[in-house]
Amino acid sequence: MHKLPLIVEPDALQELLGDPELIIVDLCKQELYAQMHIPGAVHVDYADIIASRGPISGLLPDEDRFSQVLSSIGFTGDQHLVVYDDEGGGKAARMLWTLAAFGLEGHSLLNGGLHAWANEGHPLEQTPVSVAPSDYQAHYDGSVVADRDYIVARLHDDSVLLLDARTHGEYHGHDVRAARGGRIPGAKHYEWTRAMDQGRNLRLREEQELLSELEALGATPDKEIICYCQTHHRSAHTWAMLRHLGFTNVKGYEGAWSDWGNAPDVPVER
Repeated sequence: MHKLPLIVEPDALQELLGDPELIIVDLCKQELYAQMHIPGAVHVDYADIIASRGPISGLLPDEDRFSQVLSSIGFTGDQHLVVYDDEGGGKAARMLWTLAAFGLEGHSLLNGGLHAWANEGHPLEQTPVSVAPSDYQAHYDGSVVADRDYIVARLHDDSVLLLDARTHGEYHGHDVRAARGGRIPGAKHYEWTRAMDQGRNLRLREEQELLSELEALGATPDKEIICYCQTHHRSAHTWAMLRHLGFTNVKGYEGAWSDWGNAPDVPVER
């Protein structure tokens, strides 16, 4: 299996096109995949890697469902996955976090995704890619997952920091997307697109800049960081950014604000 870094540049990926030990996963919209995708990339619908229960969305798929997803792209456990999307990495990062939640660490995100790949002249194709399915069985691990009870038990723990990746309006309770608006008490705000370099095709910004901004919020590598947004879609990008920066104890809140904001018995701050 390839030993690629968490964040892979387009130039490096192009050199590996056609390698049988590599699976490139496209999480763009189906219609965009039909128009253009990285040669050899297999398509996965974002809806297939999340689950919903009532008002709560952004939950993890169960073992059978995620096994079907991985089997459909021919994954046997031996290949290295490089994942991308067309929005700067939110959906792709959610795929990486889901892989980690099932004990599959060490896979990669294409830096800048389709924006960087297409805008910088790398090859594209339109022909859909079909592969022979595998019979891979995924097993839940959960070490990168936080739930509501986990967070409630740590609200006053100084060694744990909550990082809210939503918009300013959501964080301050003006934009209400659940039964209640606001934030988890003590959560610091770091809107997810702050990490993107708009002048470099949505790549992650320079490491030292990101580390300085995070340190100003109290987010340092010695702490456990729990990321959340509305459904742990945007905050999955924050999770991947932190892992890239060397943070080792980082979790994502499954269900996120769609869970917390719809629970009547947990505290909310505005």
